Amino acid sequence: MLQETYSAAANPEVFDESDLHILFAGESQTRPDHRVGPKVYDYYLLHFVEEGNGTFQTEYSIYELQPGDGFLIHPNQLVSYASDTVTPWRYRWIAFTGAKVPALLERAGLTPMHPVIHAPADSSIPRLLLSVLQEFRSKKPSSHLHSLGCLHLIMAEAEDSHLKESTLPSGESAVQKIVKQMIYYISSQYAHHVSIEEMCSSLGYNRAYLSRIFKKETGLTPVTYLLKLRIDKSRQLLRERPELSIEQIAASVGLNDALYFSRQFRRFHGQSPSEYRRSAPGKDGISARWRR
Repeated sequence: MLQETYSAAANPEVFDESDLHILFAGESQTRPDHRVGPKVYDYYLLHFVEEGNGTFQTEYSIYELQPGDGFLIHPNQLVSYASDTVTPWRYRWIAFTGAKVPALLERAGLTPMHPVIHAPADSSIPRLLLSVLQEFRSKKPSSHLHSLGCLHLIMAEAEDSHLKESTLPSGESAVQKIVKQMIYYISSQYAHHVSIEEMCSSLGYNRAYLSRIFKKETGLTPVTYLLKLRIDKSRQLLRERPELSIEQIAASVGLNDALYFSRQFRRFHGQSPSEYRRSAPGKDGISARWRR
């Protein structure tokens, strides 16, 4: 049975009406259907979900949250939140206040109407929240400055995520530019283990959006385009490098399974790689079968 845990630590520096002050940080593994509220707070409280699922409700909307999501509670806003009955969430949190907070949150796109962060898989937010908690536990004189630095880094990541979600290109020239970037990425990486997810992450957009615009521009999905490119590159090697085995050619175009390579080659060209090599013209334009 899942055991509920809770741990928190306060900022060793006393709040003195500063422009920005971190009050405390914490972490918890909640029990199934753990509920908080409805209630109001007089400070800002940011939670980040590391594991499990749950629901966050504000005066404006209800949000179903999962690992990688964060939710911000604004002062004097009536809220409630509850962990899932089957997969209760484990989350970290940080509480803060100060006159500079509204401007910081506006840049990050965290408003009462939009209080949720959708962080990428490699998000640094969990590490930053843990670092604040550890610093407060240490009670070092520098803990206050350390916590401010971590909060700014968290808000910087939130701002990046917000801008990516709100500025998906829609104009023809912008879309074509992104598709060209995708083609360049695939063309330069085809010989390696190419991950479409990594490509999408490197370009800063979600996979569904990129797949849609790529197919609209090229007629192919990114996965099919990559496979077709690999097969086309293998044809060149089959013609020009007779000393290479089928297995070596397959590996050279990023397909380490020679059987899969042969099957896909036949799918595109109606014959096996070996059959293609025997019938394909060489550099001098003479078919290999007529060479002596």
